Amino acid sequence: MARQAEAEREKRAKIIHAEGELQASRELAEAAAMMATQTGALQLRYLQTLSEISAEHNSTIIFPLPIDLIQALLPDHKNNNK
Repeated sequence: MARQAEAEREKRAKIIHAEGELQASRELAEAAAMMATQTGALQLRYLQTLSEISAEHNSTIIFPLPIDLIQALLPDHKNNNK
């Protein structure tokens, strides 16, 4: 009986975890869609990431790329240029 209860707890934990992952993926997709419509949003997110990395005092190496170069790699940008 204890094994069955433990299995049930594990089952519920996995379901809760999966629901959390689904919600997180939906939120990320929504954020990506919003950032795609705002020209400066990607640049601001980039600067925020740089700020977070620099606050951690780690040895991360950053290779800054112009936003124009990154936009050329995005699917919507490629379709608009055809």
